[in-house]
Parts: sequence; C-alpha cells; structure tokens
Amino acid sequence: MKAAPRAPFHSQGKDPVALLGVSVTGFATALILVILAVILGSVVLQGLPAFSWRFVSTVPKKDFFDIESAAVLPMIVGTTIRVLVMTVFVMPIGVITAVYLTEYARAGSPYTRIVRAAINNLAGVPSIVFGLFGLGFFINFIGKNLDEFMGAEGPNFGQPAVIWASLTLAVMTLPVVIVATEEALKAIAPGLREASLALGATKLQTILRIVLPNALPGILTGGILAISRAAGEVAPILFTGAAYFMADLPKRLTDQFMDLGYHTYVLATQSPNIEKTTPILYATVLVLLLLTFSLNAVAIIVRARMRQALRAGH
Repeated sequence: MKAAPRAPFHSQGKDPVALLGVSVTGFATALILVILAVILGSVVLQGLPAFSWRFVSTVPKKDFFDIESAAVLPMIVGTTIRVLVMTVFVMPIGVITAVYLTEYARAGSPYTRIVRAAINNLAGVPSIVFGLFGLGFFINFIGKNLDEFMGAEGPNFGQPAVIWASLTLAVMTLPVVIVATEEALKAIAPGLREASLALGATKLQTILRIVLPNALPGILTGGILAISRAAGEVAPILFTGAAYFMADLPKRLTDQFMDLGYHTYVLATQSPNIEKTTPILYATVLVLLLLTFSLNAVAIIVRARMRQALRAGH
C-alpha cells in the first residue's frame, strides 16, 4: 500500500517559530535597505548642488575649498590608478596561494596551519597598521635600498608613491582574494578533476585547464570584494602615496597622487568654513561612490560574460 503523498510545506500549517524567524530576517533585510537608501539619498541630495561636468573633468586650484573652483579630476585618476595597480598585484598572488592551499597542501600539516593562521590574522589587522607597515617596509627599506643600489641622486623609490600605496593595499586585501578563491575552487565538482586525471592529464594541467577556468567567476568575485574595500581606504595610503595637493596628474608609478578618500578627509577636517564646503564634500563622496560602483560594474560584467562562455562551452 502506497503512502499518501506528503502535503507541500506551505500547506502543512504555519509554524510560529518559523514565522517568527522569517519575520525577523525580513525586518532586518528591510532595515538594511532603508539605511542604505537613507545614506545614498543624503549623499546625492547634498552633493548634487556642487556636482557638474567641470567638477569631475578639471584640475582644482590650490584652494579647493572654494565651490567655484573645486574639482576632483586628479583624485579620480589617482584613486583609479592605485586600485588597478593593486588588483594587478593582489590577484595573481592571492590565486596562487589559494591554489596551493586547496590543491597541494595537506590539511593537517603544521605548515598549512601556520599559513592559514597568518591569513586569518592578516584579515584582522587594522588598516592604519598596514599604512605604517608600507611606510617602514616598502618606502624606508625597499625604496631607499633601491635608490642606493641605482645610485640615484635624490629620492626616487624611497618616497611615497603610487606603487607603494598599491602594494600596501594589495597586502591588506590579500586575505579577501585568498578566501574567495578557495571557496570557488572547493565548489568545483571532484569528478571533473578525477576525469581529467583519468584521461592522462597531469595535476598542473588539470588545475590550469579544468579547475581554474570553472572557478574563474568565483575568483573574480574575490577581486570585486578587494576593489570595493580598497577604493575607499584612506589609512593605508596616508603615509605611502597620497598627496595633499598636486598640480599635475601622476605620470609614473613613483609619483605621488591625489585620492578621493583622502580628499574627503581633508574637506571634512581642514575646511575653514564647513557649511560652505559641505556641498563639495558630499559631491566628492558621490564621485567616490560612482567610481567604486563603476569599477565593480566592469568586474561584474566580465564575470557574467565568463559564466556565459563557460555554460556555452559545456
């Protein structure tokens, strides 16, 4: 005798505990959306009066507290360059580390535990500490030694620059990329690896041709998270590359740069007239948000197209 078919979950009656859980989570989600809408709305409403094409496409004068001459083109260029250079450094190192931990390292070995502990501790270090680390290691140690080795007359590498700020941010965002890449690699079905090995491919060939291409969308997710975090960071670049004012755009990786985050800090703390510069402050924040969203949007579009290509290949 066949058992009677079980009624769908939604028709079995309402569980008070489940209903309470759904209500609480729904309320929390709505609250987060409301807070986000309030923040974005406040930035847009207060920043629009100073937001214009001239504001984003010209170089400011020395007195960038004047709403008539304020502009953020050097800050946009500097922020974009440091984020892109950071991505170039952090993605290969993060992916290689994640591949080693997932595909090669033994789970219970002391070396693996030390590496994972180092990654976890690195993720919890305050951002200002990374700034001091970048100043001490990249500028005072590597940069000055490079100047001495090359026989430079003045400081070339041994000074704050785009390259050192980007490397500092790369060290800071490295755990984000490693963890995201590890999760993407673990999500690949073991059968794909086994089938590749059974057909005679080596482990390295399997990783390069099977595992990494299928995990690429997840790896790009780690890159998106790293970009989102690095774009608004100020503390790590205070000592390693950000400039208060520059008349020209950065032309080399050894040049200093102006930054949207640092400029926001300057406008908020050093303005002689806070009320007068409030529209400039919020317009700068609006530009920073738009730049961050744009960089993320490009990465998301690339990820979506790669997913489509992978599905079409299967």
